[in-house]
Amino acid sequence: MMGGQPASPLGRLYEDPAVPVSSGPDRARRQADMLAAILAAVPAPARILDLGCGAGAATQVAAARCPGHRFAGLDWSARSAALARHRGVRVVRADVAGALPVASGSIDVVIMSEVIEHLVDTDAAVQEVHRVLRPGGSLLLSTPNLAAWYNRALLAAGVQPVFSEVSLRSVHGRPGRVVAGHLRVFTRRALTQLLAAHGLACVRVSGACYHDVPPALRPLDRLACRWPSAASILLVHARRT
Repeated sequence: MMGGQPASPLGRLYEDPAVPVSSGPDRARRQADMLAAILAAVPAPARILDLGCGAGAATQVAAARCPGHRFAGLDWSARSAALARHRGVRVVRADVAGALPVASGSIDVVIMSEVIEHLVDTDAAVQEVHRVLRPGGSLLLSTPNLAAWYNRALLAAGVQPVFSEVSLRSVHGRPGRVVAGHLRVFTRRALTQLLAAHGLACVRVSGACYHDVPPALRPLDRLACRWPSAASILLVHARRT
């Protein structure tokens, strides 16, 4: 996917300007707060890699919240990399789903914000995260929750759950109009078990809201964050064992 227009349908999707390349300001701030808490116990300058940094908005927020540390982004989309560089983020364009151009054991914290749901081979991706992290290093990961409170109701009614996809060309059978390219969607249990299988022990799971929830239902969405298993978004802090 490096150099020129990506040949795969998935690659073309992520170069499409209509496809979102940011997880939203509220989630970026919440993740930055979690990162600041982790870095409080890590001598500066820690090395932080934002894997699948997109447009770099969340990286920019985290760097401002955690001065004195070294941030770098990595993304497979030329469009996203250009937007991130415009924000002042140091970014490398590389295949997020392949072997990372990063030395083993060289990173203190890896951030994966709204990335893992886009990957075909999640095992290989998590193995690479484990490889580049130093022993005791942290992974901060966020991803949509298949078992979000409204998805439970939708599925019971025979409606395709939000966040899930059956096509890369158009939306079928679920609310919404934007194709996001989600290939894997996780419950809390599935996600933490996948990470644990590759040597990343879960330290904390939090819930976050989803910006596209209708205004009348947002109080329920905020309330669901108290029970991460039913929250819209899963925010996970895991540590390399």
